[in-house]
Amino acid sequence: MNAYRIPEIAKKYVEYDMIREHTELPAFPDSRARLLYTLLASGKHPSERSELYALVVWLVQLGLDTHDLVDNHSGKRPEREMRARQILVLAGNYFSSRFYHLLSQAGQIEMVRRISNAVCEVNRLKMNLYTRMKQRKVTADEYIGIHTELKTGLFELFGSLLDERLSALYPDLLRGFTRCEVVLNELERVESPGQFEGSWGYWRIMQDGTEDERRQLAQHPREEGLIRQLIAKYNLRAQLTELLRQSIAQVQAVLRLLDSDKLAAELAQIGRKLHPSFALQHAVTNETR
Repeated sequence: MNAYRIPEIAKKYVEYDMIREHTELPAFPDSRARLLYTLLASGKHPSERSELYALVVWLVQLGLDTHDLVDNHSGKRPEREMRARQILVLAGNYFSSRFYHLLSQAGQIEMVRRISNAVCEVNRLKMNLYTRMKQRKVTADEYIGIHTELKTGLFELFGSLLDERLSALYPDLLRGFTRCEVVLNELERVESPGQFEGSWGYWRIMQDGTEDERRQLAQHPREEGLIRQLIAKYNLRAQLTELLRQSIAQVQAVLRLLDSDKLAAELAQIGRKLHPSFALQHAVTNETR
């Protein structure tokens, strides 16, 4: 199997001076793309086809994530912010459109249709989530589950291309790694009061907080003092750390079901890039094999 090199290949599509100068892109969906590439390349698919599929889904996901960064708040804003917003919209459109070109060149018209349908489904789920959030009808657990689903939607459709044994394990591996990503992102947000609004921590307070706390948070979702007080009172960091531990353990349980120790080690490397504790748990697992 050839080395994973999707980020290097993708550079020509994402590295533009205008983007770097005026805005920032979201985190790349690298762990999911690497998981997909590794499983495809370990089976019956040639490396070039595995690389093509991993690249196009990487770009489409990046396009969706870039559009998610667009601030939809109304009102007048500085010219620099307006320009950054416009660039994010155009960049997201460009990244998403690349998959048509790449797959068409390779004669993969059916895959164009399948990815397009998956994008529609992801957008439908996203709109449902936004509606429920606006109505304040989301629990903290639902928030993690829905965000995991949104990040796996494009990648799930490739499961049918895997060998039978891997195809059966792929959904759990994909959801497990993605859940780790989601929880790690929420740990970052709980450290930044400016990103707290709409986060897992926000919905945990809306679920478990007192009536007065919920009212204050709804009225002042970016008040740093209030947010830090609630984070400490409800021990949100510890709750998220436990969620991460559980998510890592779930992935490790699936890795133990793989027939190939070599493949399990390659997939564990993905976990190590996400969080160091993944490596420690993997080492314990190997000692018992």
